[in-house]
Amino acid sequence: MRRDIPPLDEVRRITQKKRDAWWTVLLVDPVATPLVRLTAMRTRITPNQITWGAFVLGLGSAVLFWLGDWRWLIAGAVVYHLSFILDCMDGKVARLTGQGSVFGAWLDFVFDRIRVMVCGVALMAGQYERTGDELYIWLALAVVGLDTLRYINSLEIFKIRHSMRKQIKERVKEARRAENEAELAFMEDLLRDNPEADIEQDLQKARSAQGIAEAAPRPAPQVVDLHQEFRSRFPLYLRMRSFLLRHRIRTHLISGIEFQMGVFMIGPLIDQVLWATIVSGTLLLAFELAIIYKLLLSTRDFTRTIDSFAERGRRAAAA
Repeated sequence: MRRDIPPLDEVRRITQKKRDAWWTVLLVDPVATPLVRLTAMRTRITPNQITWGAFVLGLGSAVLFWLGDWRWLIAGAVVYHLSFILDCMDGKVARLTGQGSVFGAWLDFVFDRIRVMVCGVALMAGQYERTGDELYIWLALAVVGLDTLRYINSLEIFKIRHSMRKQIKERVKEARRAENEAELAFMEDLLRDNPEADIEQDLQKARSAQGIAEAAPRPAPQVVDLHQEFRSRFPLYLRMRSFLLRHRIRTHLISGIEFQMGVFMIGPLIDQVLWATIVSGTLLLAFELAIIYKLLLSTRDFTRTIDSFAERGRRAAAA
């Protein structure tokens, strides 16, 4: 038995993400986190072994889905959720015990994709055998395709955001050398620790515009907000986002996790695989399109930010 494992509250702080899917926060973490502490204290199980266990359970749920009958669907849904709990535990155990590895992250990613593909095909094949409806063949392709699409979209958006941040940082370094600029901070980073950072920034700008002096002025980092236009168009988003982040829930309410649970848990549990898949897929697409639209507005903020640095450089050169 290991004696260096901290109390449960500290385990939560170490292992739980600051922002996560609402399904994970509400329905998985309350079970997974105590199990993570117990696993780390009482066993020598490694994160990679947990990943393998989640994968094997996922294959088991696929077999149950393939059998087709509603009783097997319920069993498959339960086993799939157990597989997902284990899938959430491997990373938490890695963070808690310091056993994380690059190969483990790769293994987790690949097994997740295989599990979704196999379970999607097995579930729809079982329903096709059960009903003879060819629509289930297309739904199998849709499940695999949507899961692949969301990962490609997420990866590409991450690359674009990283590129924008990198270019802005390079411009700030140039400006700092020329004008001794203040430190740089990105709004999305500040929001991780303070869900109302952008609201506070807007209030500060409003006070400055009205000529209201701050009580004790001190050097502050230059904040670059690449979501300013999105927030100005959707002010209600700020209230919703602040509420969700205070409860560790990210604003991307229908992500790959909720999509999987709609297809592989809710649908089988209520014996409505077809409609649960259609609704889950439609909601996933809607949120992915919203993210793309948010990225579009973010690129406009990026262009304005780059132009402001160029204008500042021209003024400095003229002076």
